[in-house]
Amino acid sequence: MRVILAQPRGFCAGVVRAIDIVEHALLKYGTPVYVRHEIVHNKHVVDSLHQKGARFVDDLTEVPRGAITIFSAHGVAKSVEDDAQARQLHVFDATCPLVIKVHNQARKYIAEGYQLILIGETEHPEVIGTIGQVNAPVTVVRNASDVDGLLFSADARLAYVTQTTLSIDDTRSVVHALQRRYPHIVGPDTRDICYAVQNRQTAVRELSRCVDVVLVVGAKNSANSVVMRSIASEAGVPSYLVADGSEVQVDWMRDVETVGVTAGASTPEVLVEDVLSALRRITKIEVEVMAGRQERAVFNLPAGLI
Repeated sequence: MRVILAQPRGFCAGVVRAIDIVEHALLKYGTPVYVRHEIVHNKHVVDSLHQKGARFVDDLTEVPRGAITIFSAHGVAKSVEDDAQARQLHVFDATCPLVIKVHNQARKYIAEGYQLILIGETEHPEVIGTIGQVNAPVTVVRNASDVDGLLFSADARLAYVTQTTLSIDDTRSVVHALQRRYPHIVGPDTRDICYAVQNRQTAVRELSRCVDVVLVVGAKNSANSVVMRSIASEAGVPSYLVADGSEVQVDWMRDVETVGVTAGASTPEVLVEDVLSALRRITKIEVEVMAGRQERAVFNLPAGLI
């Protein structure tokens, strides 16, 4: 069986930076360090960091006063930052710089007197954090049909920002729906969606054209991994989201000649290798890497960890 690996796949620069922040903090300050929520959406990564001495908490009340504390890559609300300061926590912020860019856009629009619409998933940590970064109401919409239910007047002064990990096509359709209903609305170009998300979505589209089955390696709570599986499915290719090789099913591979494998932006390459090992247990495979965009982005660590 032929196996084609998408390029790019797996860790993006923001995820690498977030994990590096935890590991550097452990090396410099010793154990434990406290991380608010999962540093990224991948159980393997979280478990590995936990074994090294990271302690993951849901609320800052679980963190001893003055302790080393890290905010996850998804970003946090201003109230969380204020709470950390009140508790005298030594904070390193692992928020992805591209998420911080969205925070800055949102604050800019509010400061200029716009009412803000956020395109995203209501319960996603990034959306919760972005809403909490502005001192004004924020209306969340997820798809084009949600736009029909908006109650703003036709001449309302509106702006939008987007969650970074959404499908580019889905986001574009929502933006077009907003522009049709509110022609004067302003907002960033959909190309401002995370470069890594765009690259991985483009790669999985290309992969879907030349394979019989697509396996996306990633967590079920990883928005970008879920989107990639949907893109392959919408292309008419059977597609499956698997956390690791243990979830690969033999039945998926019956009469299959070519399998495409990709991975979400928070998925380590070791889990891709685990999936390849699972495929080797099913049949002999030949692995090749699809041509694709080379990513060279690097995000610096916070001051105090370098």
